[in-house]
Amino acid sequence: MNRIWTSLLTASLMSLTLHAHAATLLVGSYTDGASQGIYRYQFDDKAGHIDPTPLQVVKSVSPSWLVLSADQRQLFAVNETPQGHASSFSISTKGEIKPLNQVASQGDEPTHASLSRDQRFLFVANYAVNPDPGGSLVVIPVAKDGKLKPVVQQAWHKPSGVNPERQAGAHVHSLVLSPDGRHLYASDLGADKVFIYRYDGASADHPLTPAIPASVALPPGSGPRHLLFDAKGLHAYLTLEMSAEVVVFDVQDGNLVERQRLPLTERHEAAAKAAGALHLSADGRFLYVSNRGTANEVVAFSVGKQDGQLAFLQRRSVEGDHPREFALDPSDNFLLVANQKSNQIVVIRRDPRSGKLLETVQTLKQAAPSDLKFIE
Repeated sequence: MNRIWTSLLTASLMSLTLHAHAATLLVGSYTDGASQGIYRYQFDDKAGHIDPTPLQVVKSVSPSWLVLSADQRQLFAVNETPQGHASSFSISTKGEIKPLNQVASQGDEPTHASLSRDQRFLFVANYAVNPDPGGSLVVIPVAKDGKLKPVVQQAWHKPSGVNPERQAGAHVHSLVLSPDGRHLYASDLGADKVFIYRYDGASADHPLTPAIPASVALPPGSGPRHLLFDAKGLHAYLTLEMSAEVVVFDVQDGNLVERQRLPLTERHEAAAKAAGALHLSADGRFLYVSNRGTANEVVAFSVGKQDGQLAFLQRRSVEGDHPREFALDPSDNFLLVANQKSNQIVVIRRDPRSGKLLETVQTLKQAAPSDLKFIE
């Protein structure tokens, strides 16, 4: 009898231990190949291991970017297709994802989205590969039940035209809110600018108005992509996709004042310049930036405590092709890379003290991953 109780106790403790180190990983993907949409995995943040059998697969057409609500009970995705859409899902207490509805994004190839702090609006970036009509940003109301309503506001920007192949039209690549929720920043690769909007949640049909100044200019042909704020909103970091650089800004009354600009590669050929995602460690001491193309690296920087300036720390191969996005897990001990073109997620161990990326822990086959989000 004692043996039976011992076995049951051991099994129970093992289950509790596993649960204590389990996090939920959501993977968005492109569905023009083998992928079916959104994948829900279990991640062990002690071992740095993704259980290869998905907990759930949610069919959705090319959900390339995922957004979680503040309470993590709602999930939103942009469907990056020639006739773009945005989709809404509910998340149960057990983690099960159920579709709610879908609306047109009134633009082509949406690549990014974010939620207002009051959770009333979803802002969607229509990248639009073709220059006519070009990219735009749209505002989509979110109902109390989580369903999306039709677009209520849309804005277009004038392209720079510096690169005739890639900048003949506007290409809004990301929409990011300031930590205080008062401003929305639209990084437009086609315009070589970050456009700044004031947010007014009290307006039901026109919550965005251009700020003063209304934009921040970047070097001609640089192609702004993704913007990131530090926790206090004092500094911001921006990837320049086409020039493969990272920019550091001081944030002053909503305006972005450039403080520093650093290259992500020492190579001069255009094929090695394709800056992508960027993320800060939880303690804000380190910044990681992906560079795709022929480089296929994550570049690590240490962050100055007072001024937010960057100092080069490390260059680390992603051991795959086209790291479109990556994420630090909830423990901050692992960095997961979505290698879109080599169809894999690579888990890399991280040293929280030094900030350096260490050995590869796991390589998981996953068709065309594009975004990674954790539910804690």
